[in-house]
Amino acid sequence: MQTSLPISSSSETQPKMKQHCDHQADCLKMIQLILDGEATEQQLEKLKVNLETCQPCIQMYHLEKEIKELLQGRMEKKCCPEKLVATIKARIASFS
Repeated sequence: MQTSLPISSSSETQPKMKQHCDHQADCLKMIQLILDGEATEQQLEKLKVNLETCQPCIQMYHLEKEIKELLQGRMEKKCCPEKLVATIKARIASFS
């Protein structure tokens, strides 16, 4: 499940925005987990709080979201051939 974060644009209630992120690599990992629907509630809340004050993370979130949506739109979903499925199931059964 893909999660979309509400990002407020009201400048009167927002604190001053940071122009540099000290934890960019960690934030990117969290953004990717959130967009992939794999983040915990704690990670989701942590990023929401961060996005209230961190301009680079807001930009990174939007960029990653756009890239993911673009790739999903261009990817063709194909089913595996039945023979391959049968072979995999047979191999799994042989280990039991």
